[in-house]
Amino acid sequence: MEKENRLGTEKIPKLLVEFAIPAIIGMMVNGIYNIVDRIFIGNDPTLGSLGLAAVSITYPVTLVLLAFALMVAVGGATIFSISLGKKETDKAQHYLGNALTLAIILGALFMIFGNIFIEPILVFLGASADVLPYAEEYLSIILYGAIFQAIAMTLNNFARADGSPRISMISMLIGAGFNIVFDYIFIVQMGWGMAGAAYATIGGQFLSMVWQLAYFLSTRSNVKLKLKNMALKKIYIISILSIGIPAFMLQIANSVLNIILNNTLVNYGGDVAVSVAGIITSAVTLIVMFVSGLIQGMQPITSYNYGARNGDRVKEVLKVGSIIGGVITTVGFLVIQLFPEFVVMLFNQEPAVVELGVPAIRIWVLAFPMIGVQIVWANYFQAIGEVRLASFLNLMRQVIVLIPLILLFSNLFGLYGIYVAVPTADLFAFAITAYFFKRQFKRDKF
Repeated sequence: MEKENRLGTEKIPKLLVEFAIPAIIGMMVNGIYNIVDRIFIGNDPTLGSLGLAAVSITYPVTLVLLAFALMVAVGGATIFSISLGKKETDKAQHYLGNALTLAIILGALFMIFGNIFIEPILVFLGASADVLPYAEEYLSIILYGAIFQAIAMTLNNFARADGSPRISMISMLIGAGFNIVFDYIFIVQMGWGMAGAAYATIGGQFLSMVWQLAYFLSTRSNVKLKLKNMALKKIYIISILSIGIPAFMLQIANSVLNIILNNTLVNYGGDVAVSVAGIITSAVTLIVMFVSGLIQGMQPITSYNYGARNGDRVKEVLKVGSIIGGVITTVGFLVIQLFPEFVVMLFNQEPAVVELGVPAIRIWVLAFPMIGVQIVWANYFQAIGEVRLASFLNLMRQVIVLIPLILLFSNLFGLYGIYVAVPTADLFAFAITAYFFKRQFKRDKF
């Protein structure tokens, strides 16, 4: 097929522009979902810092949902791309159908069990008596959009792998555009508070899902979604889930990290510290979304050429991608260091929040310039199907190094020790990823 063949013949810079820019825009817009909610909530006089704390408390739950969605989306799209590189179109069709069925099942299970156990979950996550009502109101609605999010996320990844990155970008633009407009309508104009933010979010996710389904059921897609291919088969399920494990583990790690982080912050700084962490993670996530878009744009190009044994093209993708990734996070680092007060006050202007937030966010991003490169290198192993190593490297910053450092440094240095733990873990992760990345290149023989 013409578009798939282009992945093996078109100039790499041109392909990266075509695939990565829409993915970057799409991921940036996707990151706006939570960020816009937090901006409107944090600046609403009836919600303020308690509302921000509530969103932060619920964040680990949304990360677990994202983990399951990405396990199917990334795992399926990766093996889908490799299959296309090997000219195995029939297998690619089955991976698309089986991935969609898995997304529906996982989203439904998450919605049901999440709502059944919502209160004990939030208490476990560290919701105080003041924050709990806000968090429960918000999360109870978000959970009803679990199927929408799982389907939209899965088909977004497949659209890029199918050679249509613009379809994926437009899907996220539609969803985020709805979220932004209706956050204003529901929260500011109608006064629906936390419920308004949640309704705006799941409404956007629903529209994204509909857009993607329409694409794969139309003549525009290269690989068509067919009902017969949605029947689950063990061979496809195992391939999808096994390759998607690194993405799953990374998001689960993020969820565990947020649980430990929130509970530690409550112990050393109370609800204000949790609010500040929510602001910092929102700002940092927006920057990392640029890199996430980059690696999603790189993935089909890398996977296809790896499957086709085009070693020189794989190396060129990584070289250009590493440079771009480093530039993205370096620019983010400079913006935060130069304008920390502006970043914090964008979310909340309460004096206690600003006073703590400015030094905290500066410390948090001290090692940020190298993170873009580390993410690109770690996700190379995902793109070529090296599941265990990719899992290890993706877990490096969030679990293996950072969580122990948070517990240790907070015990030694108090609240600010938590912030110092983050750049320290980033340095460790970069060094270890660089070692394995260099070793892999010596082993690869195309």
